[in-house]
Amino acid sequence: MRKHCSEKGKIIYQLNDIYKFMSPKFERCTGMSQSRLDLLNALFEVDEINQSALQKEVSIDNAAVTRHLRQLEEKGMVSRRKNPADNRVTFVRLTKQGRDQIDSFKAEKDRFVDHVLKDFSEEEINHLSGQLARIQQNVNDFND
Repeated sequence: MRKHCSEKGKIIYQLNDIYKFMSPKFERCTGMSQSRLDLLNALFEVDEINQSALQKEVSIDNAAVTRHLRQLEEKGMVSRRKNPADNRVTFVRLTKQGRDQIDSFKAEKDRFVDHVLKDFSEEEINHLSGQLARIQQNVNDFND
């Protein structure tokens, strides 16, 4: 199919392939998915946040956020508690262990990013970032 694609079509396949191959490699390098790392980074910026606001902050569906938080709680990285005034609301925060581990996760992520973008000049990185932002905006603007 790709052989019969236009150059524009090949770009879409390339972006998809990059994502498919990069995601598991990122996970092996950092020890966690980008989604989980996004959750931890968002929690690192606040003392405590309600789970609904966290879900909106990281743009991950509610079921996935709940699953990630449950697994992070089992690892001792986050704690959750119900709002005593409204049992439907759950507050989430990083534990001390979670805060301590963030730095090592960030270091591994930086190592991965440096490897993926090795030999790119600052100018090339800025140019690529701008082009990808345009693609991302076009995808966001696309009406299904």
